[in-house]
Amino acid sequence: MLIRKSVELVFEALINPELTTKFWFTKSSGRLEVGKSVRWDWEMYGVWDEILVKQLDKHKRIIVESSDGTTIEWVFTSRADHETFVTIENYGFTGTDDEIIRQCMDSVGGFTMVLCGLKALLEHNVELNLISDKAPDAHEYE
Repeated sequence: MLIRKSVELVFEALINPELTTKFWFTKSSGRLEVGKSVRWDWEMYGVWDEILVKQLDKHKRIIVESSDGTTIEWVFTSRADHETFVTIENYGFTGTDDEIIRQCMDSVGGFTMVLCGLKALLEHNVELNLISDKAPDAHEYE
């Protein structure tokens, strides 16, 4: 996804929960730092994930390991002035072929929404509530 903001701002939005909670999860135990475990909560669904930060290359790459054993890697490529191309890879899925395909499809759909929310926030200062609105009937609270 191309985001028309500087690589510094886009990178910061993914390591700083003050920004990330505006487009992805609702609560975090802290900023991403190498070697640190961080908990991300999606309070409306009553779910959370504990991630371990494996690598942070400032303004270039973030690699975390999720509690489900998968790895998530974000790569930030600076383009023209104030443009950043972000790619995400999520790998390490296990199970049957059908289970792995389902997990891959869920990952693609989820991270596409995350990037769309990030783009709307940074480019237009709009919070789209994509994650919350994806499954409103699954909310644990109103």
